[in-house]
Amino acid sequence: MKKLAVILLPFALALFVCAKGDETYSQEGNDYPQAPEFSLEDLEGNEIALSDYSGKVVFLNFWATWCGPCRHEIPGFIAAYKKYKDKGMKIIGISLDTISSESVLKFTKKYEMNYPVAMGTKEIVEDYGPIPAIPVTVIIDKNGKLRQRKVGYLDEKSLEGWFLKLIEE
Repeated sequence: MKKLAVILLPFALALFVCAKGDETYSQEGNDYPQAPEFSLEDLEGNEIALSDYSGKVVFLNFWATWCGPCRHEIPGFIAAYKKYKDKGMKIIGISLDTISSESVLKFTKKYEMNYPVAMGTKEIVEDYGPIPAIPVTVIIDKNGKLRQRKVGYLDEKSLEGWFLKLIEE
């Protein structure tokens, strides 16, 4: 019994962190806070700035190549982006890997990731953190307002649900 508790304790703690880490941004009424501006270079050398995506629903996905749940959610992100990118969805992967950007680029090509990926910086992690565990997806509405911060795996259906809700507002 003691051995089972030792095995299950890390899983219970992970679930607790994920459950407690979700945050719906709201102040009074629907006065959501403005998302911090950022400018990053993606793995292909293109500049990504939040201000370029006005009128789009943006999903900032903090992840890493070694993260199992991150790898598991990538196919759903690929499918949703393919389906909705022309309708105002923007997904930006923010890699928190400590390996080289070339290695991360190789990973994105292997997994056929169809959305831009940039290497995370201290500034973006501070602006959008805390990041207690990964994956973390920050959802920004088409007005550049912070709406949701989801810690843990985000399935395709939930991703689509958030997009469809926010694109109609």
